[in-house]
Amino acid sequence: MMEIKDSSSKTFFGHPRGLATLFFTEFWERFSYYGMRAILIYYMYTAVVDGGLGFSQATATAIMSIYGSLVYMSGVIGGWTADRILGPRRTIFYGGVLIMVGHIALSFPGGATALFVSMFFIIIGTGFLKPNVSNVVGDLYPEKDQRRDAGFSIFYMGINLGAFIAPFIVTSVSDSANSYHAGFGVAAVGMAVGLVVYVITGKMYLRDAGKQVPNPLKSTEKKKMSGLVIGLAIGIAAIFTVIGLLQGEYSLETVIMTVTVLGVIIPLLYFIVMMTSKKTTKDERARLTAYIPLFLISVMFWMIEEQGSTTLALFAANRTDLSVGGFTLNPGVFQSLNPMFIIILSPIFAWIWTKMGKRQPGTPRKFALGLFFAGLSFVIMMLPGILAGNTTTAVSPLWLVFSFFICIVGEMCLSPVGLSATTKLAPAAFASQTMSVWFLSDSMAQAFNAQATQYFNADTEILYFGIFGFGAVAFAILLFLGAPLLKKNMRGVD
Repeated sequence: MMEIKDSSSKTFFGHPRGLATLFFTEFWERFSYYGMRAILIYYMYTAVVDGGLGFSQATATAIMSIYGSLVYMSGVIGGWTADRILGPRRTIFYGGVLIMVGHIALSFPGGATALFVSMFFIIIGTGFLKPNVSNVVGDLYPEKDQRRDAGFSIFYMGINLGAFIAPFIVTSVSDSANSYHAGFGVAAVGMAVGLVVYVITGKMYLRDAGKQVPNPLKSTEKKKMSGLVIGLAIGIAAIFTVIGLLQGEYSLETVIMTVTVLGVIIPLLYFIVMMTSKKTTKDERARLTAYIPLFLISVMFWMIEEQGSTTLALFAANRTDLSVGGFTLNPGVFQSLNPMFIIILSPIFAWIWTKMGKRQPGTPRKFALGLFFAGLSFVIMMLPGILAGNTTTAVSPLWLVFSFFICIVGEMCLSPVGLSATTKLAPAAFASQTMSVWFLSDSMAQAFNAQATQYFNADTEILYFGIFGFGAVAFAILLFLGAPLLKKNMRGVD
């Protein structure tokens, strides 16, 4: 990784000026993504005569989950493209262009075709942009620069600020224009602004950060790659064919099932390769064995957390009293709760872990706490239906606020710790690939959600939340009790 020293006297909150470029680039990328996500599920299941696509709610939640799953899968492609072909800087730029094109496609009435075209561009674009922005942030600092962690904290704030304000602005524009497409247009403008900021200020402040291609393809490797791409395409086509034959048709359901299968197969193959590799030492294999349960727990956590934009979005629209203080809320604004609580809780948890020092729980028990709180957030969502005696009465929006808050408490215990644990438990020869596996836990979770969320409706609401909630709590307790065994296999890593 190339390290860039900033000799300029001007700084961004005491950090290299290039951090401002990346801060606002990611700010606007998250603005466009969360703004689009705030209204997308409603656009899909709203009747055609009312400006939507007329999908069933079950199909809409499945598509949202598949969308999220593919976004995280595409990060593997974006990381490889930056490492071997374009370098991070150019990969980020092309990613932003693809995202903008995707949002533009959604801003025009084009029916389901425009939706799926836009998803394709946004999925690939996000995979190109998101993982590489973080890499360039690291390039801004010399290796032993004490400002590095603080710089990432500022950058992380930009991510969540963009995600926080987007739902308010996009839903407001959509409501005022009485058109979902106007809201999608705002998301496109957001990404366009991000690209302008990136290009203009990047030339001045990023200098050579991220320009280098770390491991460029050799001519012999390029020939092998063509065969690999063909083989991969044949493999995916074969999976489509088998699932299509089993279902008796090729349809949207076939695509959903195929992505679900890929969401399981890709991480599984990663683990098999790393476990069987001669480059993996005995201690590393033991650590990897300990990492697998943590990976599966993270899958269970993200299955609940990611339903904020699916089942909880349906709950916001169909089960929540949206009249507050003389105003009528758009259900899409609840998507701001997730980033808002992350902004509030991140410094608090950083202080808690620092204050506890050696007395803080080990990694497995932090994971257990994360899953416990996630499960509790869904147990809480059983109560409105139980207390009202039905699942048709509109209930206070505070139920959703409390549920989101409890889930993000869990995220503070699991997500940052998971990133750290991945870097510590990864085999040396597979450090980058193991980080890709960590992000694939979210992809696998949303692949499973594509199947599970289709069963959520008014009749199943209490049972649905109960199965997810109590199931997660039970596994969290098992992990908490089994933590000493996992810690033993971690071979000195904590």
